[in-house]
Amino acid sequence: MKRNLKSLLFLVLAGFAAQAVLANDAGKLLGTWRLASYEMEIQATGAKETPFGTSPTGFILFGNDSRMMVVLTAEGRKAPASDQDRADLMKTLVAYTGMYRVEGDKWITKVDVSGNPAWVGTEQARTFRLAGDRLQEMTAVMNRPDKGMVRFVLGWDRVK
Repeated sequence: MKRNLKSLLFLVLAGFAAQAVLANDAGKLLGTWRLASYEMEIQATGAKETPFGTSPTGFILFGNDSRMMVVLTAEGRKAPASDQDRADLMKTLVAYTGMYRVEGDKWITKVDVSGNPAWVGTEQARTFRLAGDRLQEMTAVMNRPDKGMVRFVLGWDRVK
């Protein structure tokens, strides 16, 4: 009986410690981050491509109110001169926002506004790693008709 009580106490304390670590990681995400890199990894070959060019721009913000916002744009975008130009610009933009939560090494955003209407109402999960003022984000592996199975890896630097 005494041993079972000790085991139960250990599990409860370990659970509290794990929650404290997760809360700490969530707190470390807070603030504004500037895009440093944006790569697509092709799973079959391990090759890496830069679909938004070598100098894309973007920011991601994690607020105290549990809202996340992100905007990414490809390098070399120009002001549109026609309706076709405006439509083409959508191919070089990622933008969405929603309430987020942290679960282990993932943040999950419940999207409520997006440049891609198909994302509204979905949950977008991203795996992340923190190292000081550097945040690495990885999408889930997905099928791209032109590339096969890929994932996107983004690097972010904390804005000070």
